[in-house]
Amino acid sequence: MMDDRNALFSQQTLARAIEFIWREAEMLDRRDYRAWLELWDASGFYVVPIDPQATDFAATLNYAYDDQHMRELRVQRMVSGYSASASDAARTVRTVSRFTLTSDAADVVEVKSAQVIVAYKRGVSTIFAADLTHKISFATGEPRLVEKVIRLIDSTEALSAIGFLL
Repeated sequence: MMDDRNALFSQQTLARAIEFIWREAEMLDRRDYRAWLELWDASGFYVVPIDPQATDFAATLNYAYDDQHMRELRVQRMVSGYSASASDAARTVRTVSRFTLTSDAADVVEVKSAQVIVAYKRGVSTIFAADLTHKISFATGEPRLVEKVIRLIDSTEALSAIGFLL
């Protein structure tokens, strides 16, 4: 009986996490970056590592390693109209799938998934593919991002046009 309850808890937790991740992707596609900021726990980190094997993000070079302050600055640039990535931002469609619940501790769950983004700008479509890891806290009842790691499959190559939030 206990195993059935744990399995049900895991299924419900994964379903809530997936819904949250899809909602995040939809916000980003709509360029609702201020609402995206509200999804975050104040202590959370947004990470786009260069090294596909990196685990110590503070000690390695990353495309992005944003705490709350840096996320706010990034969003400010995106919505200000002054940066090239904001004034001529690509239109995007994100597809997130292949969800795996890798940890379901009492308050924080970790979900791994795959993401494909098609970005359209100036008549050109560009595809970005990545493995994602979301750490989501349910401690307050409302889900909050504690960490989002975006491992682009071509992260060690020269990349351009990744100014938008992945």
